Amino acid sequence: MLQLRTHPQRLRLVPKLRAVVCVAAASLSATGCTGRTDQGDRSTLSIFAASSLTDVLGELERVFEKEHIDTDLEISFAGSQTLRFQVEQGAPADVYVSANEEHMSALEDGKLVRTPSVLAMTDLVVIVPADNPADIDRFDELDRASSIVIGTEYVPIGAYTRAVLHNASARFGAPFVERVRQRVVSMEANVRIVRAKVEVGEADAALVYRTDAQASEHVRVIPIPGDINVWARFSIAITTSTDQEQKAGRFLDFLRTPAARDVFAAFGFVGEM
Repeated sequence: MLQLRTHPQRLRLVPKLRAVVCVAAASLSATGCTGRTDQGDRSTLSIFAASSLTDVLGELERVFEKEHIDTDLEISFAGSQTLRFQVEQGAPADVYVSANEEHMSALEDGKLVRTPSVLAMTDLVVIVPADNPADIDRFDELDRASSIVIGTEYVPIGAYTRAVLHNASARFGAPFVERVRQRVVSMEANVRIVRAKVEVGEADAALVYRTDAQASEHVRVIPIPGDINVWARFSIAITTSTDQEQKAGRFLDFLRTPAARDVFAAFGFVGEM
C-alpha cells in the first residue's frame, strides 16, 4: 500500500499570513465553539485530504484536538486521485477531502462516501521564482518562460490548469496557448510538487492554487484574468466504511463553525459561491 504522509510539521508561513492565522486560530480557541469534550475513550479519526489543504488543516487539527481531547486526528495528505484510489482499495479512512468534485463523485457512485458537500474554494494563479528570470509580469507573457510545470491531467490542479488554458485560447489565441504547452517540461502528481519546482528554480513558471502561492516566501504571484480563471471546489464527505460516524460528523461540524471559517479565510480560501 502506498505510504501516505501523516501529521506534517507545521510549515513556516510568510510573516503577514502567519499573523492573520494566529489571530484567527486564537479566536477559534477562545470561542470553545464546539464545546470541550471529556477524555473518555480516546480514538483516532483518519482523514484523507488533498495536499493543497496541508497548511489550513494542519492548523485546524491543533485546535480541534485541543477542544476534543477524546479524538486524535491522523491526517494523510496526498493527491486527491491517490487518496481516492486508496479508499477504493479499502484503506481505513473516516473522512475524505478532495480538491475537485470528480474524484468525490466517483466514490459516491461507488457508495464509498455519503452526502458530499463543498468545504472551501480557491482560484488559480501563475507563480514564478522570486527573481523572475523569464521576466513574466502578466499572464499573457507566460510564453516567455523556457520551462513551465503543471499537474498531470489526472490530478485536480492539472485538470483546472487545462481548463484555464482552454479558456485562454479564446482570449489570447490558440498560438499563444500552444506556445505555453510547448514549454511544459514536467507534469507532477500534486500541487505541492508543482510549487516546489518553481521555489527551487527548476522552472520559470507554474499554475497553482492561490492558497498555495500565498503560503510561499519564495515565489512571485502573477494573477490570471478573471474571465479565464476557474474556481477549485474542495469537497468533503464521511466514508461509508467508518465505524466512527458520530465523531466524523463532529469534525465536519467543527470545520463549518464561523471561527474555523475565519481560519480558512486566513489561508486564502473562500466559502461556496
